[in-house]
Amino acid sequence: MSADSPDMSERLDVTKPHPARRYDYWLGGKDNFQADRDAAEAIAAVFPHIRTAARENRAFMQRAVRFLTAEASVRQFLDIGTGLPTNENVHDVAQGIAPESRIVYVDNDPLVLVHARALLTSSPEGATAYIDADARNPEKILADPALRDTLDFSQPIALLLVALLHFVEDHENPWEIVKHLVAALPAGSYLVLSHATFDPLDEQTIAAMNAVNKNIKPVFSPRSLAEVTRFFEGLDVLEPGIVSVSDWRPAPGPRPTPAEATGYGAVARTRSR
Repeated sequence: MSADSPDMSERLDVTKPHPARRYDYWLGGKDNFQADRDAAEAIAAVFPHIRTAARENRAFMQRAVRFLTAEASVRQFLDIGTGLPTNENVHDVAQGIAPESRIVYVDNDPLVLVHARALLTSSPEGATAYIDADARNPEKILADPALRDTLDFSQPIALLLVALLHFVEDHENPWEIVKHLVAALPAGSYLVLSHATFDPLDEQTIAAMNAVNKNIKPVFSPRSLAEVTRFFEGLDVLEPGIVSVSDWRPAPGPRPTPAEATGYGAVARTRSR
């Protein structure tokens, strides 16, 4: 689907908040609407560290991509739940280290699709592609011609599911979605995953967040360490393990506490089959 498809205006409902646009607002972007800003501020009112959490999650993704490109020699990335383009997108980081890197972006927000051209500015040596799809339909993603045209499934691929799965409810079985996607990857591939959690928060903050969550769609599903750990079953989790996103191979210097970052992050490698 192109950015000027006939049904684009129908899909782009600016009266309803969307996670990608809300995230854009917290990161200081301009590609958001009043409904997104209202929802974002409602959350910020009960959890003032939300902008810090968004920035830390983004920084985790960038560090993970740098590690995979520079140290693990990964040259292919599948980023599902891409979000709106901002500074240091996956291809910016990967191709800045290895210009031949190839990236496929996936998102279901029509505004992200409109801005996809910013995600498709590949280096001459590499390639980028964009798929308009929902993570809840992994079969559609895996069957899209753009995926196979861009990525070589005989070589390792890094699958990125960053700040995405907490928008997939339990009854939609996010664990099975991850299992399905990982099973399609070549041996020696990687999973980069981050997920919101209430584990480090006090009871009062949790209660306030839950009250706000009831009135904001899509429903937000923070998960415990045990629940997040399930996403990595059958994989070899790299050091330092499943930790606060701020604590995953951080740069030197002070960093936010787990209660401020409110998210787990990890990188894992698939095993030989």
